[in-house]
Amino acid sequence: IKCIVGAQPFEGGEIYVDGKNVVNDPIATKRLIAYVPDNPDIYEFMSGIKYLNYVADIFGVPAQDRVERITVLANRLGITDSLANPISSFSHGMKQKLVLVSALLHEPKLLVLDEPFVGLDPAASFELKKMLHELASRGSAVFFSSHVLEVVEKLCNKIAIIREGKLLAAGETEEIRGNSSLEEVFLGMEVGAPGVTDELAADMAAAEKTAASETPAAPTAPSVPEAPSPKAPVNQEGDR
Repeated sequence: IKCIVGAQPFEGGEIYVDGKNVVNDPIATKRLIAYVPDNPDIYEFMSGIKYLNYVADIFGVPAQDRVERITVLANRLGITDSLANPISSFSHGMKQKLVLVSALLHEPKLLVLDEPFVGLDPAASFELKKMLHELASRGSAVFFSSHVLEVVEKLCNKIAIIREGKLLAAGETEEIRGNSSLEEVFLGMEVGAPGVTDELAADMAAAEKTAASETPAAPTAPSVPEAPSPKAPVNQEGDR
């Protein structure tokens, strides 16, 4: 995930976002991406509304658009009444909601989320699921990691299962799940475990063999420049 969003260099291969290389064109790709880490660091000395305007400035969201988007998104996640308060007074769940609102302000082409439902109340979780569906229906991609398999099963049309750094399965959710629940498939990832079919066991063994034998041929990627500083906001003309 950190490699996708340009926060960590990688040793091989290439990553493209909407046709743009994250190493060769880092600023352009950052304009297209929104990233919500599992434990986001935000400026707690700011009020919620100042933080949202700060993020909107970085991505060049026009004044009229940002007012409308902040109003709609904050209402949907239930943080409108708290936006005037300092972020330092927010609970973990409130901070998570604020970061989610900030991530959606510039209508990213790729939304990357790491455990996005942790800390959210049931109403906010339900609303976030709807918002992710809506974003995907507008042509954006949503990429997230989660240990909440029921959520993954209901939201994702494609999944990948990774164990100890190895890709065990990847593809359409229905194909990987088969007639079992995703939880049953995940718990049976050890080849030979109860409930693992011969076909799935063969697929997992083949995936592990392929992963072990493949060596990336691409050269070492250089360090990715950091995101723009507050003193040099990015203009995002024409980007969604």
